[in-house]
Amino acid sequence: MDEEYDVIVLGTGLKECILSGLLSVDGLKVLHMDRNDYYGGDSTSLNLNQLWKRFRGEDKPPAHLGASRDYNVDMVPKFMMANGTLVRTLIHTDVTKYLSFKAVDGSYVFSKGKIHKVPATDMEALKSPLMGLFEKRRARNFFIYVQDYNEADPKTHQGLDLTTMTTRELIAKHGLSDDTVDFIGHALALHRDDRYLNEPAIDTVKRMKLYAESLARFQGGSPYIYPLYGLGELPQGFARLSAVYGGTYMLNKPDCKVEFDMEGKVCGVTSEGETAKCKKVVCDPSYLPNKVRKIGRVARAIAIMSHPIASTNDSHSVQIILPQKQLGRKSDMYVFCCSYTHNVAPKGKFIAFVSTEAETDNPQSELKPGIDLLGQVDELFFDIYDRYEPVNEPSLDNCFVSTSYDATTHFETTVTDVLNMYTLITGKTVDLSVDLSAASAAEEY
Repeated sequence: MDEEYDVIVLGTGLKECILSGLLSVDGLKVLHMDRNDYYGGDSTSLNLNQLWKRFRGEDKPPAHLGASRDYNVDMVPKFMMANGTLVRTLIHTDVTKYLSFKAVDGSYVFSKGKIHKVPATDMEALKSPLMGLFEKRRARNFFIYVQDYNEADPKTHQGLDLTTMTTRELIAKHGLSDDTVDFIGHALALHRDDRYLNEPAIDTVKRMKLYAESLARFQGGSPYIYPLYGLGELPQGFARLSAVYGGTYMLNKPDCKVEFDMEGKVCGVTSEGETAKCKKVVCDPSYLPNKVRKIGRVARAIAIMSHPIASTNDSHSVQIILPQKQLGRKSDMYVFCCSYTHNVAPKGKFIAFVSTEAETDNPQSELKPGIDLLGQVDELFFDIYDRYEPVNEPSLDNCFVSTSYDATTHFETTVTDVLNMYTLITGKTVDLSVDLSAASAAEEY
């Protein structure tokens, strides 16, 4: 271990594994260590025995739930947008060859106490019970504008400059009601709160286009895909990539202590009496607690069920977004469900998650509106964790700390953080203009 590395990565969470893979591909000498004896850090997947041990303090789950090894329960459950940045990163690095994906059945939104399919195109807008007749026409015109919009072709802009016009102004121009704006902003553009209304409309239009293009790609009921056997496969895929390019992995390394020189710059990492020298350190917040600050808490319920969620067309995998306004909250709530069809549970079993940013001192009760949508559950677990973000200046100490995973059930925010960190570390940007059809070999139907 007494060698010198360009970068030492601490923690094998998804963010750290993607970075370790990207940096290894770039030809940097990478050492990747984790205090745990398993991959994944906070974003690991647990079998039933591990789940029981973590939440019930023992490893004897009831026999009627089936074999422990048939469960892969994600601790940070998220779907991937089919044309989104994570899939582009997977293709760019060729990690797709280590994974098999399957489309997610449904994408829904909670409005006025009911679950509705999210309309994503002008034709779906016309059919949606979310809107009355006149509102459907206005929404259809707005969808057509977004579908036809091409940043490089001013003829499609209809005289509007979306880089200066706010989303609120663009929506007002189309006369859309607050309820319509709610599902467009939160279930299509996937904004987490309403700040976007006062920001340039170009971002929301691009997000809506990404949703529609991802939906069209698989001709399924949603724009999302998800790996067979759950997300635990992802960190391992990037770990393999790193190893192929000469990266070194060490699990079960306790007390990884980051060492600094006289100027406060990182110079190595010590574990079990040995020090590996390095120029830069990449890690999750738990490895450098004095360089991060708490920014919130995520509350999550995990349910094992024997049926799909009602009103989702018997979907075996589904996302439901409950926009903040519908619940009188400051942040959205997310319901994520997958099942034996993605090999994350035994036949006939479903795993559902309800997550949100905690706003009170009683986060469990905050999750009630989402849990109520699940119906009868076999088992229910609650998980609450703090969220952190870095407060250090990487140009001064060469420490690059990731932000904790948020409550969203899709990966766009996660990968944005990774790509920003990559640019900070290397001064380069990842070229994500890839051939998206390259991932199709890995899909199963």
